[in-house]
Amino acid sequence: MKVIFACVHNAGRSQMAAAFYNKFASSSHAISAGTEPAERVHDCVVEAMNEVGIDLSSSKPQKLNEVLARDADLLITMGCGDSCPVVPGLKRDDWALADPKGKSISEVRLIRDDIRERVVRLLQESNDYSSAAAQRQKV
Repeated sequence: MKVIFACVHNAGRSQMAAAFYNKFASSSHAISAGTEPAERVHDCVVEAMNEVGIDLSSSKPQKLNEVLARDADLLITMGCGDSCPVVPGLKRDDWALADPKGKSISEVRLIRDDIRERVVRLLQESNDYSSAAAQRQKV
């Protein structure tokens, strides 16, 4: 299974979701993308993910396009309302999540932890959850 986590700027929520997904999945993978990519991942997001052992410092926001969407099974948008991307033909879900941009690190941690819980549930529902990876990830 291939999952796309998408938001407008691909600089926060979708980056965290794809990173957790790829860390915890046993056989599927995820990418993150946005409709109007920022120049870089938000510093507060890089910091919050470093706290749980995931390095996003070299991650680059990317534009959601047909090539990235090819072979995807699921598009999960990150609560960006009418600005959220749509990919015709893909199953879609929307996770209503606050944008971490401009938030304090304690607020970003709450968003991060919410995303982690949602990703774990998604993987458990699809029977692709690697409990060994999750045990190494606990904070």
